[in-house]
Amino acid sequence: MSDIARDGARAAGSVTVDSLGPQGMISVRAKMDDPALASALTELGGLSVPGPLSMSRSGEMAVLWMGPDEVMVLCAYTAAQLLSEKLAASLSGAHALVANVSDARAMFRLTGPENEVREALAKLTPADCAPDALPEGRVRRTRLAQVAGAIWIEEGAANVIAFRSGADYVFGLLKTAAADSAKVGYF
Repeated sequence: MSDIARDGARAAGSVTVDSLGPQGMISVRAKMDDPALASALTELGGLSVPGPLSMSRSGEMAVLWMGPDEVMVLCAYTAAQLLSEKLAASLSGAHALVANVSDARAMFRLTGPENEVREALAKLTPADCAPDALPEGRVRRTRLAQVAGAIWIEEGAANVIAFRSGADYVFGLLKTAAADSAKVGYF
């Protein structure tokens, strides 16, 4: 595992970039309109199936829309295996796949003035990071330079998920884009 993904690295510039360390992530592939999925998420922790490009939250857990047939459950890293087993059991009669992908992903958070957070992201992704295109709670799967990722804004902070194998690379990209010397003033 990369040191960045494991140790919770931090870089401070015009925006602060934090590697959040291990994060519980459960990928669920299923038909989004299947009542079994809605029931399983509710039983898991009062969660709901999010609409396209959105998220739902209940306490410390969240569900991110990742595609027309995929959601990602965010939870405590230590609870991910048990929760994925519970989800799999709840969905055993449905056409679904549940996988604990916690060890395959890394998560980062960017904090600071909202315009500068959006600007740091916009330097790395082709996704439109303007407030009307990426409002709070909208989830976008995209690219961060050369790697796949997902981004969303929540409570004024930007969150980024990428493959753990590229965590050092992504942290370096975010750190460079967030440096004081990298301000552009676009937003």
